[in-house]
Amino acid sequence: MLVSLSIRQLAIVDHLELEFHKGMTVITGETGAGKSILLQALGLALGDRSDNDSIRHGAARAEITASFDLSNLPQAKDWLTEKDLDASECILRRSLLSNGRSKAWINGQPCPVQHLKELGSLLLDIHGQHAHQSLLRKETHLEILDQYAGLEKQTSKLSATYRAWHNTQKRLEGIRQQDDAQRARIQLLRYQIEELDQLNIQQDELLELEAEQAQLANAEQLIQTSQAALELCDSEDGAALQQVSQALQLLSGLNLANLQPVEQMLQETQIQLQETSRELEHYASTLEVDPVRLQWVEDRLSSIYQTARKHHLQADELTNHHALLKQELNELDVGESSIDLLSNQLEELNTEYQAQAKLLQQKRLQATKKLQTAVDEQLAYLGMEKSQFKVSFKPLEGLHALGTDEIEFLIAPNPGQPPKPLIRIASGGELSRISLAIQVIAAQTSSIPTLVFDEVDVGISGATAEIVGRLLKELALRGQIICVTHLPQVAAQGDQHLHIHKQVDQDTTLTQMELLDEKGRITELARMLGGIKLSERTLAHAKEMLKGSRH
Repeated sequence: MLVSLSIRQLAIVDHLELEFHKGMTVITGETGAGKSILLQALGLALGDRSDNDSIRHGAARAEITASFDLSNLPQAKDWLTEKDLDASECILRRSLLSNGRSKAWINGQPCPVQHLKELGSLLLDIHGQHAHQSLLRKETHLEILDQYAGLEKQTSKLSATYRAWHNTQKRLEGIRQQDDAQRARIQLLRYQIEELDQLNIQQDELLELEAEQAQLANAEQLIQTSQAALELCDSEDGAALQQVSQALQLLSGLNLANLQPVEQMLQETQIQLQETSRELEHYASTLEVDPVRLQWVEDRLSSIYQTARKHHLQADELTNHHALLKQELNELDVGESSIDLLSNQLEELNTEYQAQAKLLQQKRLQATKKLQTAVDEQLAYLGMEKSQFKVSFKPLEGLHALGTDEIEFLIAPNPGQPPKPLIRIASGGELSRISLAIQVIAAQTSSIPTLVFDEVDVGISGATAEIVGRLLKELALRGQIICVTHLPQVAAQGDQHLHIHKQVDQDTTLTQMELLDEKGRITELARMLGGIKLSERTLAHAKEMLKGSRH
């Protein structure tokens, strides 16, 4: 459940520190006092979209911190564990920056805002004051029914199957509807790939051919040069090796100690000249004047260079280009075998979808009967005992992301009248009560421990208002209820009463919130009953109302 909420520099709030308890907390205040800011802060802490207009004028940033008790929330603990976060506590923090960006933390660890939304969906659910307006759109009815029946997982699974079917169908249609330009591209790719296949350039072949061509083209000159170098080193009289050997013999005959380093250097030079001579001799022996091989190498290089020019490439880019052409062809030309494969996949996904949709429809039909009975009971409790609530089922043609059922809520407010869509039947007050009845029923099956009701009692007054308060208090027995209300009959039912009011300080308007004691609650209820001027009668009425709520 929600334990505390800290708000800093948000809208007209400078700094608010709020604590919450089990049971039912009511929040009241005059219109414009800032009750919506509390709901805005909670939404931001749970990952709602932000903007820099939310930051208090003159402040650099706004910060919201919400703390939750996870004692009875194993799902939230599991979520934290999966994300490698501390599951012994739950503190969500959001910082809004003046540049329009925001930062988020969970238990002190930076995280994406989406993680706040994911975790927040397990912690708290806000029932807004405009829920009765969305109820006029039948698109929301299926979502309400699935939430009531606990079918979110099945619906999500069906949606995933639908997406797979839809994507496969698009791929298959794309293959079957290749236009002339695409077919021409495929033909060109096949020709180019065949040409490169025939050329069959091997790894590093270009470098090797260029090196061989340079050697074969200059073979005669290379042979002459290497042989001349060999003769200077070893072969002729007076060659370098012969002269070094003679110098070494002269010095060794002297047998002088101070000439030993010189002798050693001459010995090393002798060895190096011998090795050099062997290498020159070996190199010369490998050289051969081979005009036939030279012609073949030059023809091969010419083919490679010409092909590269045709593709507007450098010769060393042909191998990579060949691979890219094959990849493009594979993507464009899947062939009949791929069409057959995709067709089979499409049929399998269609069969899987139909089975899931049929099972989901059966569960929806079962839930519909229970929902109709439960809403009728709540409507009778709210003073609409003659009304009859119905859920209309219509089959949809084809496949759809949420199934093959079109759901619409109908109401027959008076006996003898056929049920009709809410938008054609319900008055403002009736619609508010129908909306509240549905929300209360949905809340009873919710696994979320903290439910926030934001002025869901709009359009309700009198004895019905007291009934609404009792309904919310009954819900609070199973969890935590936070209710923003303008009705004293509802406010009197709260276990905790927070009052929001504006305060002007040096031309600055600030929102303040305080926890009311017994006397404060009576005064606030009297204000809600009778306006600014409080009479003894309204105070007595407020006191009696508060006393009556405890029985």
